[in-house]
Amino acid sequence: MQEQLMEAIAPYRDRVDYLEVRLEQSESTAISFRGPQLDAVNRSFSLAGGIRACHKGGWSFVTFNGLAELKDRIEEAVVQSRLVGSEKTLLADVTPIQDYVAVELGRDPRSITLAEKRKLLESYNQLLLDYDPRIQTTMAGYSDRFGITYFVNSQGTCIAQERLDVTGRFGAIARGEGGVVRQGFESIHSRSDYDVLTNIEDRVKSAAVRAVGQLEAKSVKGGQYPVILDPYLSGVFIHEAFGHLSEADGIYENPKMQELLTLGKPVAIEQLNVIDDATVPGLPGTLKYDDEGVPAQCKHLIKNGVLTTRMHNRETAGKMGESPTGNARALSATFMPLVRMTNTAIESGEHSFDEMVADIDEGVYAVRMLGGQTNGEMFTFAAAQGFMIRDGKLAEPVSDVTLSGNVFQTLKDIESIGNDSVYAYGGCGKGGQSGLPVSVGGPHLRIKNVVVGGR
Repeated sequence: MQEQLMEAIAPYRDRVDYLEVRLEQSESTAISFRGPQLDAVNRSFSLAGGIRACHKGGWSFVTFNGLAELKDRIEEAVVQSRLVGSEKTLLADVTPIQDYVAVELGRDPRSITLAEKRKLLESYNQLLLDYDPRIQTTMAGYSDRFGITYFVNSQGTCIAQERLDVTGRFGAIARGEGGVVRQGFESIHSRSDYDVLTNIEDRVKSAAVRAVGQLEAKSVKGGQYPVILDPYLSGVFIHEAFGHLSEADGIYENPKMQELLTLGKPVAIEQLNVIDDATVPGLPGTLKYDDEGVPAQCKHLIKNGVLTTRMHNRETAGKMGESPTGNARALSATFMPLVRMTNTAIESGEHSFDEMVADIDEGVYAVRMLGGQTNGEMFTFAAAQGFMIRDGKLAEPVSDVTLSGNVFQTLKDIESIGNDSVYAYGGCGKGGQSGLPVSVGGPHLRIKNVVVGGR
């Protein structure tokens, strides 16, 4: 396949500054339950791709559905780029690569019948429904997807990469007295093995446990508190509030962001280290090469409190005079690669959870994330669960916990970093491409003077 794609672009090498083709062959299954009802069953096969051409700084992107139309679509992409280009093409240099990246399979989901997958998911959904009479409805979803992406470009790179994703998502909604509604969610993911979803009754049930457990929680009293974020929420915080700011496509044409995010600038306490690491085995954001054929990397976005690196594709790196970082990613071959995160995390510190709680007279322990939004350097997150901290111990559960602030002030208000760490599955959205597999991670994090809002 790679040779066929290289032959297809060969006649056009001299007509544009840069040309690439990505072709993806995939097969997938999705099953979902909503409440007691089977909601959907989908089985699909796809062969489709995208072509990018760049000439004098002008980009064109064209998709295709099958090899029969490949030649015409390449011609179309080339002509369009020549129409829009009027400046200079600046792409960071990358050594051409030839490689085939295979998945190391455990139990292959393609060997499991659709009936068996449905039966497994139905049993987990029933487990949620039966947990407590206050469970009003449930959501249970299963998906697997195996794909091979072929990538070739006019500079000699020729890569094929296999990828498998197996995912289970589980949710429960509970209703209590007075119409109070609470939610609980759990997700499980593997890059290699269907069996990650077998014998997980306790993890599935935890979604219902969290939903019911919050029914008796009273709304937190608004104010400023010392707050401890659990590892799931600290990972989401660093991804949403800081990680997106570090994507260079939002920086290189924005003078304000360039000033805020000057490399070498102290932006956090000295003990804070933040990484984006695409090389950790088995995580959702792990890859060997990004969607421009750039090798994956582990890089410190913040090192000892200092801003050290930002995430790039080849164009932003070229325009800013920096090195590409392997962060050009697309939801599939029919989408343009954008600057995206991979596995983004706060590195572990030195403090145990008990040490972090011990000297707090009154504070809040915020657990997992229910929702949130960011606007530049400002953020607001809603925790899925909350507990008051009183006299150095966890106390009563509280609800409606929202956390707000300025990310750069918050990074300087960190008081201690936990010695534990968790990576959690996530689906990132950007530029109309939602659900890109990433993971977010970190330890427990203690922050002072956090604005906490209740109902």
